[in-house]
Amino acid sequence: MSDADGRLTAPTPAPAGAARPSVIQLVFREKGALYAAYIPVFTDGGLFVPSNREYQLGDDIYLLLSLPGDPQRYPVAGKVGWITPANTSGGRTQGVGVRFPNDEKTRLLKLKIEEILGTSLQSSKPTQTL
Repeated sequence: MSDADGRLTAPTPAPAGAARPSVIQLVFREKGALYAAYIPVFTDGGLFVPSNREYQLGDDIYLLLSLPGDPQRYPVAGKVGWITPANTSGGRTQGVGVRFPNDEKTRLLKLKIEEILGTSLQSSKPTQTL
């Protein structure tokens, strides 16, 4: 873009809340993949979502989540609480951590994920975030 004098200018960002939240379908077929994506350090739980898209902390993301061995799809209206940028050291995948909302339905989903993961939660194996 350029202004009236022909100088290049940055585009004006949209006002907060103007953009529609991303909708991402996230399918976990194996417990190991769920373990690698789960973010227990978020109080209400959360999941890492690989993405090349640019996000900001606090951006809304709507997940349609499928868990291993469970035909049900779980809708989650979360927010970006973690960003792993491109070319991060340690070979980590670019993407975002989505914080689960603090509601009863998502609390039950967090418990279901932790039940699936069981003792894996105590593992020292690396994950996508920590």
